[in-house]
Amino acid sequence: MGAPVFAINHIATPNLRPAAFFQLASKLGLRDVEIRNDLNGNAITDGTPATEIREMAEAAGVRIATINALQRFNQWSPEREREAVELADYAQAVGAAAIVLVPVNDGSGQAEGERQSNLREALLMLRPILESRGLLGFVEPLGFEICSLRSKREAVQAIQSIAGQDRFRLVHDTFHHHLAREPELFPQLTGLVHISGVTDSGVSIGDMRDPHRVLIDEDDRLGNVDQIRDLLEQGYEGLFSFEPFAEEVQQLEDPASVLAASMALIKAKL
Repeated sequence: MGAPVFAINHIATPNLRPAAFFQLASKLGLRDVEIRNDLNGNAITDGTPATEIREMAEAAGVRIATINALQRFNQWSPEREREAVELADYAQAVGAAAIVLVPVNDGSGQAEGERQSNLREALLMLRPILESRGLLGFVEPLGFEICSLRSKREAVQAIQSIAGQDRFRLVHDTFHHHLAREPELFPQLTGLVHISGVTDSGVSIGDMRDPHRVLIDEDDRLGNVDQIRDLLEQGYEGLFSFEPFAEEVQQLEDPASVLAASMALIKAKL
């Protein structure tokens, strides 16, 4: 079993401008980062050209692994197509390898038959957009009970049904995997792992939400170390990207030391 290769998602330090975020990753000895299109006042939403972001990343010696994310990707429409093309163009220009694809998460599109059909249609429509730009699509099932795509198995079946294994991979999110309670891991079809912990002892699994997601420490309730170990032992060779949404993490004055401590703890426990 090899050692985990860590990365960092910009949601961990959303107040840092891109250049500072890339420098933080470099300081931590990381080669890969994830940027986002949902951080107000930050790239991509502030209009910074992709070429400038790419130059900042190269100057810091980091690669942009993904852009996170095309939202509601499995509710295909002319608007979604426009968003997908726009994001894919930016991803290509910034040098990203993949786009994260996030499903509808509002209680709609969950009906048996409907959700599988919607997912298959979206993958078919996305494939030429991604192919023409040399990008991968990382499908991220969410464990929330209101999500239209909770099951990684269902995502795998849809990808295989269109022979899309060359263009699509799964995101294994340790938080959502715990919530979905789906035992299978599918490491060979996984392109990215998002990691975060929950330490609040008072919240039930069904009530866990993004604001509960902190860095992984001794009090983690999600079994992150076991999930990471199982993925590595089963042959996963991709990134483990820190994606904490808790404000207490996002507001840290010295995120580098806390992130370094979490990385060290994970490695020690493995």
